[in-house]
Amino acid sequence: MSVELERKVREFCDAWGDGRDASRPDVEKILSMMAEDAEWQLWVPGGPVVKGKTALRAEIERQMAFATNNKCNEVNILSNDRMVMQERSDTAIIMGRPCPHQMVAIYEFDDAGLISRWREYLDMADLTRKMGIDEAAAGGTEVPV
Repeated sequence: MSVELERKVREFCDAWGDGRDASRPDVEKILSMMAEDAEWQLWVPGGPVVKGKTALRAEIERQMAFATNNKCNEVNILSNDRMVMQERSDTAIIMGRPCPHQMVAIYEFDDAGLISRWREYLDMADLTRKMGIDEAAAGGTEVPV
């Protein structure tokens, strides 16, 4: 089962984009891989938690307004029967600036094999510095400026 969950996480990450200018997140595919009541903690520690598919869609679309060229680059992955941990070195253009960033993402799965909880451990101070914004602006409901 754990190898199957790793495959699902890789497919999920691929749906966010391949790094090309024309590549955009496949919102429908992303949401189809998540439980109806799924939770996404945008960053740990302290980041907001987005709950439910309606809110998840809104957050993905909010991010699409200022982030392009998304690419999840796996460094390491490990799993058990209900959870996958993935170390990544991602790339994106955020607010017109290159913003490479390292993270560890944790995905928990429900009985149906859908992502029920997802959280990303990353250095938001580093990422917001690269974005050129205050860290407080990153977790709002509006597009950061």
